[in-house]
Amino acid sequence: MDVSTPVGGPWLVVGLGNPGPEYARNRHNVGFMVADLLAERIGGRFKRAGKAQAQVVEGRIGPPGPANRRVVLAKPMSYMNLSGGPVNALRDFYKVPVANVVAVHDELDIDYGTLRLKLGGGDNGHNGLKSMTKAMGADYHRVRFGIGRPPGRMQVADFVLKDFSAAERKELDYFVDRAADAVECLVIEGLERAQSTYNS
Repeated sequence: MDVSTPVGGPWLVVGLGNPGPEYARNRHNVGFMVADLLAERIGGRFKRAGKAQAQVVEGRIGPPGPANRRVVLAKPMSYMNLSGGPVNALRDFYKVPVANVVAVHDELDIDYGTLRLKLGGGDNGHNGLKSMTKAMGADYHRVRFGIGRPPGRMQVADFVLKDFSAAERKELDYFVDRAADAVECLVIEGLERAQSTYNS
C-alpha cells in the first residue's frame, strides 16, 4: 500500500486512552498525547462527534497532490476497555475501510519510547485493542508506543495508570513527536515505508 495505490476513503487515526484529567498524563494515555499533537499539526481542535462517544478532528495531512490524505483523528471517550464501540461507529459514519484505521497505543512488551508499526495481529492483553478487534475485526494498523514492563512486582494495571516517571518525561515530548511523524508517514507513504523508517 503506497501513494500510487491509495485505499479508498479517509483514514481514521484513533489515539487510545481514558478520558478525564486524572488520566491525562498516564502511560496508558500516550495514544491521546499523539492524537493531540496530530490535531495541533493540522490546526484542528477536538470536538464531540455527534452521537458517537468520541471526540474528533477532521483535516488533511501530506503535501498537495496525490499523497494528500483526508484524515479523521479520534479519541474515544468511553474508557479504554470500551473503545471498540465508538471507533466502529465513527468508521461507519465516515465510511472508513478497516485497513484505513490506525490505533495508536501504549505497548508493554517494547522498551520505553521504541515504536513498532504493523497491520493486524493480536491484542497482547491490551483492552483497547481487544475491544476494537471485537467490534470490527483485527485488520487495522497499529502504531505501538513502547512503555516497557512494570518494575519489580508492580501490577500491570497500576503501572499503566501511573504517570510517566520524571526520567521518562525528559524524553516524552520527543517520543510523542516521533510517533506522530510515524502516523503521518504510514498514512501518506504506506506501512512498509513507515516500518523501515520508524521501527527500531
